Amino acid sequence: MKRPERKNTGVIPTDIRLHRRSRTLELEFDGEQTYSLSAEYLRVYSPSAEVRGHGPGQAILQVGKEAVGITDLEPVGQYAIRIVFDDGHSTGLYSWDLLYDLATHQAEYWRDYLAELEAAGYQRRSDDNSGDAV
Repeated sequence: MKRPERKNTGVIPTDIRLHRRSRTLELEFDGEQTYSLSAEYLRVYSPSAEVRGHGPGQAILQVGKEAVGITDLEPVGQYAIRIVFDDGHSTGLYSWDLLYDLATHQAEYWRDYLAELEAAGYQRRSDDNSGDAV
């Protein structure tokens, strides 16, 4: 599965809105580009060592996250947010650059994730608020 790149784009969100009911995070960049990212998508692409591993090739495929929600967003300095998920996961720091990369490549990354799930023999449960709508 292709992993988001850590680039220094210098792009900072101008607005961040958490929609708990629909389990999405809405990000606005440059006051005009708006992206809606599902909690599932953000959870399976968490930058934490628990998800990515401690080195190349050590990523752990995240399954069963179709109904995960976001309970809190915590600012981390001027460069990131910590997303607290309702499954207890809260160790990933989502830098502005990472969020921008996830937002602008979401269709590609989501296809990669679905392909990896299929290759592993896992079938996603249907969910109206899933990453299918990324």
